[in-house]
Formats: sequence, structure tokens, C-alpha cells
Amino acid sequence: MARRPPPNIDHPTLEYFAYRGPHRVATGRLAPAGLPGVVFAPTSGRRRPIVALGHGWLQSADRYADTMRYLASWGIIVVAPNTHRSIFSSHQGLALDLSRALRAVATGQLGGGRVRGDLRRMGVMGHSTGGGAAMLAASKDNAIKAVVTVTAAETRPSAIEAAGRVQVPSLHLIGADDTFAMSDGERIAKSCTGPAQLRVVKGSGHLGLAEGKNWTNTLTGTEGDKKVQRAARMLASAFFIRYLTDADQLADELENKVRGTMLEDLTADEDESDAEDEQIAIG
Repeated sequence: MARRPPPNIDHPTLEYFAYRGPHRVATGRLAPAGLPGVVFAPTSGRRRPIVALGHGWLQSADRYADTMRYLASWGIIVVAPNTHRSIFSSHQGLALDLSRALRAVATGQLGGGRVRGDLRRMGVMGHSTGGGAAMLAASKDNAIKAVVTVTAAETRPSAIEAAGRVQVPSLHLIGADDTFAMSDGERIAKSCTGPAQLRVVKGSGHLGLAEGKNWTNTLTGTEGDKKVQRAARMLASAFFIRYLTDADQLADELENKVRGTMLEDLTADEDESDAEDEQIAIG
């Protein structure tokens, strides 16, 4: 049996992801690809994994700049379409734009050809209704290989129903103090067909991932939260590196305790249901 190489910056274990990665980061705009939005990418590299980030309801993609920069420092190309931001925005439209943005980056050349994405290494991440849109995208786009949601909210069409068609690995973070959509994220996680993980971020509200302030913070009574930002950046970076680059050394660690979060048991309801079925059968 081959021995695993010792951990280092090129073969990191989970504790490495508590800090920004080793890559310099460049930024750009999606406009040349026909979509408003932003791109954050390492300044060089081939076959880079690509993640499309879906913004929350009424939020701008720019409110996730530090999160995107963090992921990019770990060698991930991150793209965020700045579309469907109105009160009556289309959740399905944002989902389609996430897939469009992934392919625009994967088939294009960044940094004058110094950076190339890989169509076989694509994932989606989303906040609030953007988390729901990420599930809609993953349910219809077989090229998406991993999903992360942060305080995800239900959408139309239903992200909870779409989760039943998502067979790829997914990570779901919900806020312990999210009075708007905590149950939505939990129901999405429990509906996933593929391997899913649910973590509760202690003391976090619904808009915790969004950086800075705007009028929606006053409307919802919640603000950006360093706790959920820190947890999301660390866990999302590690999760995407694990599943989009086959970093097997992270497999066990991503199942362990992580400071500031509580790992929820998604099999509890299934076990209770199985017990009820057994009692009925015996009776």
C-alpha cells in the first residue's frame, strides 16, 4: 500500500485552509463573455478548477469579493454572474447563468492564456437564494461535480425538490440564528441524493456571508458575520479542492469537527423512518 506524502502547501490538510492559499490573485470582468459579473483567478496555471458563485437575493456579486479572492488563492477560478438581482428575479435564470459562466471561463483564456480552467473540474457555490440557484444548476448540469451552499433559501422552481436530483457531493452551511431560511438549507441538505454534509455555524444570521453593508441589512436585521465568512471560506476551499482535484488527504478531515460549526446527522430522520417501518412490519 502506497504511503501518503506528508502534508505541505501543495498537498494540504484541513488546517492549511484556515489561511489564504499560496497563489497570487488577479481580478477581471465577465462582460467580454456576454455576462455582467466578476472573475477572481490565480495568476497562472493549467487545468484549474472553476467555481461559479450565486449571489443572494438583492445582493451584488461584489459583496462576495473577499470570499472569491480566498478561494482563488487556493488555485480555484471563481466567477460570479451579476444577473437577476431584482425583487422579482428569476432563480432559474440565475442557475442558467451559473452554468453559462462556468463554460465561458472554461473555454476562454484568462491572463493572456496563462490561466486555463478545466471543464471536468467545475462546481457551484451560492448564498441565500443563490444557494438555491446553485442546487437548480447542479440538478440539470451534469458537468457540475460539487456544490456548496451557505444559508440557502428556497427558490421557484423548488431547490428542495431539485436537491433530490443532485448526486454529486455537497456541503451546506446554515446559520444558528438564521430566522429567514434556516429550515430551507436543512431541507435542501436532507433532500440530496448524493453524499451531503450539513453544518450549523454558531451565532450566524442569514446575510452573514455578504460583505459590507447595504439597505438589505437594515431590512433583514442581519449583518455580515466574520464567523460564517471564516467558516465558509475555509470549508468551501477545502471541499472544492477535495472533490475537484481528487485531494484524498482531505476526505477524513472534512468529516471531523471544525471550530465554530456543529456537524448535523443527516441520517437521523432516515433511521427513525426505518424503525417505524420495521415496527409496522412486525406488528
